[in-house]
Order: sequence, then structure tokens, then C-alpha cells
Amino acid sequence: MIRANKNWHIRIDINSMAKTPPFSLISTKKIIQMNDVWTSYDSQSYALEGVNLSIDRGTNYAIVGQSGSGKSTLLKLMNGMMTPSKGAIKIDYQTPNMNNKKFKKIMHTIGYIPQSLGLVKNVSVLDNILIGALPRLNKLQSILKQFPEHEIQEAKRILKLVGLSGKESRKAYMLSGGEKRRVAIARALMQKPTILLADEIVSELDHVTSREIMNLVLDAQKKMNLTAIMVHHDMKLALEFANRVAVIKEGQKILEIGVEGDTIVDFQTGDMSIEEIMEMYNTDSKE
Repeated sequence: MIRANKNWHIRIDINSMAKTPPFSLISTKKIIQMNDVWTSYDSQSYALEGVNLSIDRGTNYAIVGQSGSGKSTLLKLMNGMMTPSKGAIKIDYQTPNMNNKKFKKIMHTIGYIPQSLGLVKNVSVLDNILIGALPRLNKLQSILKQFPEHEIQEAKRILKLVGLSGKESRKAYMLSGGEKRRVAIARALMQKPTILLADEIVSELDHVTSREIMNLVLDAQKKMNLTAIMVHHDMKLALEFANRVAVIKEGQKILEIGVEGDTIVDFQTGDMSIEEIMEMYNTDSKE
């Protein structure tokens, strides 16, 4: 086993590793699969190079890397916002294709929180959250923004879940950074998602608020049986809250870890040596 202590240094027992079957061999239903995925924005260089990912349903999955490493590109591929230049992607066993009715239905069950949060600043908290219900409205309701009473009550229930009861009428621009993130999470949950994608949503928050938001996502994941996939630049935060962590560097997945509590049960190193990975962890733990 590999154990991470409170300072996030890692101790490796090679013998126990050999006896532990890797996570990838455990038979569970996959919700996202990527096989040798390459993606380019300009046809001259690749943002992602030969990435392989296999994410189990119900996983709290973290993608960690520096700015420009390709983390956000991975989320855009999972959300159907981009298509790969090469390779194959399956989202809940469907190939992303907006002409495919089955995939379009799946798209409505993917809650996406961009790094910018995407809130409408001059609109109330309640109205921002109700945006998540738009795919369920008929055309006339959607044009007129007429939400059925049961959708309004559901939005208020989710407001309570994220700790914003009593702030329904407040405009989004009046909120604190932590509150804005709660609204963005609530809007995504209003979609009744099976997958929740979040891009660096705690990167500008202080230590305490970051963990409040992460605990909120974890609580929602358990209550709504979600697969949560979150992008971070903080390895310590990822190890603390995720049960599977992938590290992306210069468009390539260089490491994947399976975590159970404070024990790392799977350690896939790709092309990196153990020494290089340990140096990376020790550097992170000192920052």
C-alpha cells in the first residue's frame, strides 16, 4: 500500500502493491471512457496527447495540473463542447454527437460549472438556479421563462441544500465569492445531473471556504448519486476529497491514483519514474 500522512508525504510498500489488484481491473460500470485522445485548437500543436481515461460511475474524480496543461480541455471533451482530433470518447456509452438523440439526452444530465462560473450578474439567485431547469421546459415556457411551480419549489430545495436559504431574491453580483460558487453548484444540480463537471471552482478561495465548497460538492454527490469530476491545481486538495486522481502535464496523463481514505490503493505512473513522482509530491506539500 501507499499511505499519505497529514503532511502529504507518501510512503510506498512495493510488496503490498504487487498483491493489490489495480483499480482498473475492478468490474464496475464506466460512465466516461477515453481511448488515445488527441485534441488540437489550431491544427499545429496538441492540447492533449494520447490521453486514456476510464471513470467509474459514482466516482469523485480529480484532474490535477498546472495552467495550460490540458485540464479544462478534458472537461470540454466530457461535456461535448469539443470533439477530439484523434481517438475515441464514450459518455455513458454514447459517442459525443449532437445529431445523436441519445447523446443529446445525456448532455442535459451533465452539470457543468466553468471556471468563470457563468452566473448572470444582474439576475436573482433563484433565477440563476432556475436556468438549470430550462431543458425540461417546452418551447413556449422556455421563451417566456415561465417555470412551473414544482420547478420553483425544487430550486428552493436545492438552495437550502447549498446553504443559501433566504437569499433567493439577492442579485448575483451582491454575493461573496463562496456564495457565487454555491449558486453555480445549485444551478448545475438543478439539471438533475448524473455527471457534475467543475473547473477550478475553488482556485481563488481561502483555505476554509475552499473546503466548505468541496464538502458541499461531496455531500451533493452522495445525496444525488453523482459522478463528480473536478479540475484542480492543488494536489493536496485533490487527495483530500477525491477517490481517484489523474495528473495532467503538457497535455499528457502522467499519473493516476486510486485513494481510499488516507491510503493510495492504485498507483499508475505512466512514463514517470517513482523518484520523479515523489519529488513532485514533496514539492506540492511544501507550497
